[in-house]
Amino acid sequence: MTMTAVDSQRNLALASQVPRRVRIEAAPRPVDLAAAEHAARLFLTALGIDPDAVDNPDLARTPRRLAEAYAELLSPQPFDFTTFANAEGYDELVLVRDIPVRSMCEHHLLPFTGVAHVAYLPGDRVVGLSKIPRMVDHYARRPQTQERLTVQIADALASRLQPRGIGVVIEAAHSCMTLRGARAAGSVTTTSALRGMLREDARSRAEFFALTSDRAH
Repeated sequence: MTMTAVDSQRNLALASQVPRRVRIEAAPRPVDLAAAEHAARLFLTALGIDPDAVDNPDLARTPRRLAEAYAELLSPQPFDFTTFANAEGYDELVLVRDIPVRSMCEHHLLPFTGVAHVAYLPGDRVVGLSKIPRMVDHYARRPQTQERLTVQIADALASRLQPRGIGVVIEAAHSCMTLRGARAAGSVTTTSALRGMLREDARSRAEFFALTSDRAH
């Protein structure tokens, strides 16, 4: 039985309605917890802290806990990036605000924490909303700078979703600046990355920044 042009178009239309899933994974890397625990023990000892001190038995497992904590914080989690056909032709801004950000400053391996605001102007497809926080977390779980993290999230969403525009704002407090050095307690660093219409169109850009700044703290 020969497929007609109408059948072919119908099949293409049906295929476009099927959710698309792309597995997002980080490059594989070995994690040797035993070696990390040994290094943590040497590190603490070099700082004059004896994990085996008889007068403080609570320190005995600190090297292991330290190794496990950093392994967790620096291990990106894989997930399925799922998109759906934009069947309704929605063409207004989609914004997910106040996404928790937890990452590690690559200069001191101290945490920086805050929130991300991620928006996009849909094209042919929309993304499952839970995938946006997962994308933020995926790129945050590695030694980072806030600037790079902001750009990586924007570029990853732009390449996989192909929207008409992308906007990412991250606001974070850095322990390396609040707990040491300048000790600027309460300071917050803000970074942004814009792609497509959110960069090129002044009204779209103004709407994005208004929506990310006009909220209750």
